[in-house]
Amino acid sequence: MNWLVSRRRLWSLGKFIGLSLLCCILVVSCNNPQSGTGSSTVSTTSAGNSARLVVGTTLRPRTLDPADNYELAGSNIMTSLSDRLYTYAIGTGELEPQLATALPQVSADGLTYTIPVRQGVLFHDGTAFNAEAMAFSLNRFIQNGGKPASLLSDVVDSVQASGEYELTIRLKNAFAAFPSLLAFSGLCAVSPQAYEIGTGKFKPREFVGTGPYRLVQFTPNLIRMDVFNEYWGEKPANQGIDFQILSSSANLFNSFRTGQVDIAYQTFDPEQVQSLKQQAESQGWQALEEQSNVVTHLGLNAKQQPLDNPVVRQAIAAMIDRPLITKRVYQEQAEPLYSMIPNTFDSYQPVFQSTYGDGNVDQAKALLAQAGFTRENPLSLEIAYPAYSLTREQVASTLQEYGSQRLDGVVQIQTKAEEGATFFANISKGIYQAVLLDWYPDFGDADNYIHPFLSCTEGSATAGCEQGASQSQGLFYYSDRMNQLIDQQRQEQNPQTREQLFVQIQELIAQDVPAIPLVQNKDYAFGQQTVQGLQVDPILKLPLWNIAKGTKG
Repeated sequence: MNWLVSRRRLWSLGKFIGLSLLCCILVVSCNNPQSGTGSSTVSTTSAGNSARLVVGTTLRPRTLDPADNYELAGSNIMTSLSDRLYTYAIGTGELEPQLATALPQVSADGLTYTIPVRQGVLFHDGTAFNAEAMAFSLNRFIQNGGKPASLLSDVVDSVQASGEYELTIRLKNAFAAFPSLLAFSGLCAVSPQAYEIGTGKFKPREFVGTGPYRLVQFTPNLIRMDVFNEYWGEKPANQGIDFQILSSSANLFNSFRTGQVDIAYQTFDPEQVQSLKQQAESQGWQALEEQSNVVTHLGLNAKQQPLDNPVVRQAIAAMIDRPLITKRVYQEQAEPLYSMIPNTFDSYQPVFQSTYGDGNVDQAKALLAQAGFTRENPLSLEIAYPAYSLTREQVASTLQEYGSQRLDGVVQIQTKAEEGATFFANISKGIYQAVLLDWYPDFGDADNYIHPFLSCTEGSATAGCEQGASQSQGLFYYSDRMNQLIDQQRQEQNPQTREQLFVQIQELIAQDVPAIPLVQNKDYAFGQQTVQGLQVDPILKLPLWNIAKGTKG
């Protein structure tokens, strides 16, 4: 998912604003079968007094309309409310059918996907699911023009029901990762009786899908979902979910410590994570630490002098000290990343480690000297980041301090904090020399870490990228060879051959250095003693339907 949208914001790090205890909230929700906000309920969000799971988070969804949501906050909710054609086997990253009954049949040219869909499925409003309903959902995603619409519109030519329980999708160009894309949370089935197709026709406060839960309340501070009794699959292990949305990481921290929430997930600052981990054994808490598929890069503008010289970009790559960054900024709550593809993929190659190492001062100085930079003529580099991100501010400051202390004045780094909207509006304009960027992927395929950064539809080696992903992300990197490799891996159906293409792509990145991978984050969730089956998945995040709530042992 593009970092130009708010889902691409890694957590905003709040300051402690004092102890804030949550009050019990009486919830009365109206019965509206057309909107999927079912039966009237009176409950409390106090974790200790409810048989329901209370999940505390600071992520506030803008919308729950799958055709317009492009933020992590909404996706975390929709994953529990919806079904897609495909999902992932928890803990494996392997694709498996959900509303489909089998993996697609793909034509020899890689353009036509024929997918059998499940029978006996109902939407939350009682409407029967079939291939026509799935086609409606995907066409609505494309035609309503929401934030994520281009994910499908860029690759899909047509979607139609070719039988009552058979879907046929025709692509514009072959795309080997297409089944993985179909597992994206926004590509879920929604009821044709509850939604419309038409530009801008969104329902941000409603959700009528086929998932194991149905939405019963959506307010700024509380989202409630009940178990959907007519669900076609295995019923959830709990009696419902209350998402308690808190105003800051400090409030989330205190709410968990005082037992007001059963599970605390996204987001804490590093000090809070460390504190909860240290107290877990004595307090009987569950503290889960898992690898995340979220990465942070330093993007370099290959169109601006002197970064238009690949030798200068290589010198910057050599000076980066990832272990220092993970220790000083992340308190070891991230790990060094040596490729734009994270190490959760088999195709991962630590090319920046083998080519440059970490904090390779001698190599950096030699490359800078080759490019004409010395203490008398230092390289001036400005690194920009969104002002709301304390983490990226600290990364930029660490790089600035490191350059000053270790490189003897050959590199002079300045940092530039920009208001968030301004920062993301300016990236594609080529205003910044270098930018710190966080990346949450849309789907579980290595292509989603490469194509959105490095592909270019119009440009040249001399002019740089003038139109395409690389331009829109502020890299302005153009390479005929990279474009060829990206196209080849997107068309290649053989997994082993495709993996070798990704190896070549990573080697070319290490040579050209359009961006420098910095860290791969870790994901944390904390649960009370009564929570059973808590786990964190790199792709599905919190599979809440598997979590039960028992009694304190």
